[in-house]
Amino acid sequence: MTKLEQDLTEMLEPAVEALGFELLGLEFVQAGRHSTLRVYIENESGVTVDNCADASRQVSAILDVEDPITNEYDLEVSSPGVDRPLFKLAHYEKAQGEEVRVRTKLPQDGRRNFKGDLIAVSADMITLKIDGNEHFIMLSNIERANIIAKF
Repeated sequence: MTKLEQDLTEMLEPAVEALGFELLGLEFVQAGRHSTLRVYIENESGVTVDNCADASRQVSAILDVEDPITNEYDLEVSSPGVDRPLFKLAHYEKAQGEEVRVRTKLPQDGRRNFKGDLIAVSADMITLKIDGNEHFIMLSNIERANIIAKF
């Protein structure tokens, strides 16, 4: 997580929780002049389009006042969906036994993309089983991770 994403999480989490949701995580994706801030919210009873609209208004108001992002961006607020992203240690722990896709910040074992079963989680590392082999990935080296939906 970048410093900006950490700051945004700390800034937005209380407002999202005040609406009765968990701020699952967020991503700030820079793409030239137009960037996107994706905010993922969750609730035990699910997330509706109206819930996303309410959270979007609340988040947008805070961002307008605090103005932490200097360039143009689009704000997206959504539920995590079936291919839910993994942001926190607790998310990885909950996803044990699931098939996941992981992209690392730095190459490991000659690659940055991994797809396999999440078989173990520790305070600073996850273990993926890929084609019968175990791969150990430091949490600090994970750029992005998500569960692979099975239908």
